[in-house]
Amino acid sequence: MKTGMAMLLAGTVLSAGLPAAAQDTDRDVTVVLAETVSVVEPCMAARQDVGRVMSENVNEMLVEFDYVNGGLKPRLATEWNQVDEDTWEFKLRDGVAWHDGTPFTAKDVQFTIERNKNPALSCETGGKYFGGTEFSFDIPDDHTIRITTTPPQPILPLLMTVMPVQSAATTPAAEFDRKPNGTGPYLFSDWQVGQSITLTRNPGYWGDQPQVERATYLFRSDSAVAAAMVQAGEADIVPSIALQDATNPETDFSYPNSETTSLRIDTRVPPTNDRRIREALNLAVDREAMIGTLFPADAQIATHLVVPTTIGYNPAVPAWPYDPDRARALVEEAKADGVDTSLPIRIIGRNGQYPNATEAMEAMMAMFQDVGLNVTLDMYDVSVWNNYFVSPFVADAGATLTQSQHDNATGDPVFTAYVKYASDGAHSMVDDPAVDDLIARATAATGDERTRLWQELFAKVNTEIIADIPMFHMVGFTRVSPRLDFKPTIATNSELQLSQIRFK
Repeated sequence: MKTGMAMLLAGTVLSAGLPAAAQDTDRDVTVVLAETVSVVEPCMAARQDVGRVMSENVNEMLVEFDYVNGGLKPRLATEWNQVDEDTWEFKLRDGVAWHDGTPFTAKDVQFTIERNKNPALSCETGGKYFGGTEFSFDIPDDHTIRITTTPPQPILPLLMTVMPVQSAATTPAAEFDRKPNGTGPYLFSDWQVGQSITLTRNPGYWGDQPQVERATYLFRSDSAVAAAMVQAGEADIVPSIALQDATNPETDFSYPNSETTSLRIDTRVPPTNDRRIREALNLAVDREAMIGTLFPADAQIATHLVVPTTIGYNPAVPAWPYDPDRARALVEEAKADGVDTSLPIRIIGRNGQYPNATEAMEAMMAMFQDVGLNVTLDMYDVSVWNNYFVSPFVADAGATLTQSQHDNATGDPVFTAYVKYASDGAHSMVDDPAVDDLIARATAATGDERTRLWQELFAKVNTEIIADIPMFHMVGFTRVSPRLDFKPTIATNSELQLSQIRFK
């Protein structure tokens, strides 16, 4: 079997040359993902495992973010303009059909936004990017929609770059879709749950026909095995491999992937509801020792959940030093004041979230234990981990530190702040009226005032509240078959557009 050959090769140093493969004569590609895709619902595409398959392949956005040159590009919307402070008008592309043959209209856009806001669905995209915003709509014709937001969203076109549009005929409307109907260049053809997903080229696509005719997605949690499959000619792309497997300059590419790793702290329950414990957790981590070992040598120590190129990044927020003695003193101080520091604290890890994810959590557990805290580790697949990470959270879970990797590639904290820190944020374990006020004011602000308010927010949540254990701004490694003309970009961690792949 091909996978057997890949496993035999996994532990060896492989030569740069690849054997000839059947794929060399056709236009099919095989993509190997680290996590098993458990849902294919487009409104969950903000989740990395779903987005890499669905985004801009099956379901398209109204507006496309240009990850190479920056700025916005037309996709399903051809133009947009701000009517007033509260309202944007989008002109929609004419002649676009859904994969089932029905025409794409403005009603589909309204349906999509309302679906993403439906609390019964707990959509990842809606919860992450549209929480705290209310929408109303005016549809003067089939290809024009005016969207009014409360509070005002001065960057609404940018927000539209993360929301895959769905057909208003999607049924049942209150359940996750299992055979998505898109407008994109690829049809959702087959899903062997837990084994593979197949997309095939859409002959009726409104745009240019891509070169890739069919893409098969396989799931392999072992980075070495996945990398060896490309080396053996059994696969074409592994979007994320571990740094120790990125050994072949002919096939392996590194790129800044806009991801920030962290652990979210449950600030609501003892003992982590005590700020001294949260500070001790941060001081206990030897981040420098993890760079070049568990994390890439080019990774940057993070101070908050957005990268330095994001507006509102606050350079005045200091990096946490490694100071286990101070951490032990804080634990003892809290204990002397009546905090039960013996209470269990569980790390909730996610298998395959990034290369060496389990090893990193094991190392951090040992560091936390070393300063006197009762910390254990539970590693889960994404479907279980998601119940701890997204509201409503698992009841009576006790104090948790939830492994997280947050992608903010589009440059504005609106994609981070509400979901992570607002009282009603889908990922938030912070309940602070001052934080809610800062987020609301920053979201509606523009220019220098917007930057200043975001910087104030990040200082508050990272130095005063201490809501997270920030770790690293990440560098990714992708292995690509030499038969392909494709280089990863900052987008590769969250979407993988098949139409951007060429054959040599």
